[in-house]
Amino acid sequence: MFNGSTVVLTGVGGEGQVGEIVARALADRGASLVLVDREAAKAEARAGALVDTGRPARGYACDLASPDAVERLVAAVRREHDDNIRALVHMAGGFAMSGPVADSSIEVWNRQIAINLTTAYLTARAFLPMLRVAGGSLVFFASQAALPATTGADMAAYAVAKTGVAVLARAIAAEERKHGVRSNALAPAAIRTAANLTSMGAGARFVEREDVAAAVVFLCSDASRAINGQVIALA
Repeated sequence: MFNGSTVVLTGVGGEGQVGEIVARALADRGASLVLVDREAAKAEARAGALVDTGRPARGYACDLASPDAVERLVAAVRREHDDNIRALVHMAGGFAMSGPVADSSIEVWNRQIAINLTTAYLTARAFLPMLRVAGGSLVFFASQAALPATTGADMAAYAVAKTGVAVLARAIAAEERKHGVRSNALAPAAIRTAANLTSMGAGARFVEREDVAAAVVFLCSDASRAINGQVIALA
């Protein structure tokens, strides 16, 4: 499905996180993976696990909220991979409750905007020229918190940031259609990750990591070529 194609995956996280399964699903279908995380050890561990099974992957550390760091990342990817990026899957981000707006802190607000929305904007902006070469696909991760039926109460910072991600995905879809680039966003409920199991308990309702990976693979593939500018809920 992706033989000979390079796919960039950000926010790969550690063992037990969603990036582990998404990366494996893409690699199993022939993609050569560029795996990015803020922490070098996580990116390298995920890449190493794939290389050990004969799949091509390389890990990169990058603070995706820093314009300069993102530009260095793109330069490295251009040097070490071809200029033809089939897909960019932006999973980098993070969740925090901010409490009622009247009692919330500007520090939590700024961090949620930075790690969820600013990273999405900077990463997409930097990689779009490479996605145009292949007429590639961009997959963002929004959240159930960004859907119209969700109030965002007690987590306004996160909900606003993820709503921004959804708007960004739709804007890029409209702007880049003429270049053959598609842009969509997934809006999952809580995913069954190691971190969520620890914080929420095994009895909580989760979206399975394998289902998220299947949706990502579909949106990156030619099978979804008629889908553009959509925010797709996973529950």
